[in-house]
Amino acid sequence: MVTAEEVYVDPSALTMLYLHQSHSRGMVLWRHKISGVLPVTHHGRSEVVNAISQAAFRQSIDLETAKQAQDDFAADFTNGHLEQADILWRGALNHAMTLSRQFTPKLGTRSLDVLHVACALELKLRYFLSFDEKQQKLAAECKLKLVKL
Repeated sequence: MVTAEEVYVDPSALTMLYLHQSHSRGMVLWRHKISGVLPVTHHGRSEVVNAISQAAFRQSIDLETAKQAQDDFAADFTNGHLEQADILWRGALNHAMTLSRQFTPKLGTRSLDVLHVACALELKLRYFLSFDEKQQKLAAECKLKLVKL
């Protein structure tokens, strides 16, 4: 059985727990089934905060909904549902450059998607959850097991 501590959740997927999007229902159901604390890098945390803020800017949510989503996200750290994962950024960035050289010519992955896979590897996690097909292919090439909802 997979535990949350073994899974790197790409921030775009993690955001679906706080904003109603196409895969939100599946993410919520998955999160209720899986036990443990999800690790989130500081970079991933900033991406979720920014995604919520962008939704407010694009007016797909109002400012009160954005504030509530930000508060819910912060509360999940306080309540132990999410934890700040410490990572050696020099190692993660070097790993990302290696992955970019090796796989981006073949897969066309974006730099931030590569960085998240590198972070999962640096954290020695076994599973990867993303809805981005290119990022999923990269994670699979790197021997990470994909979480399918």
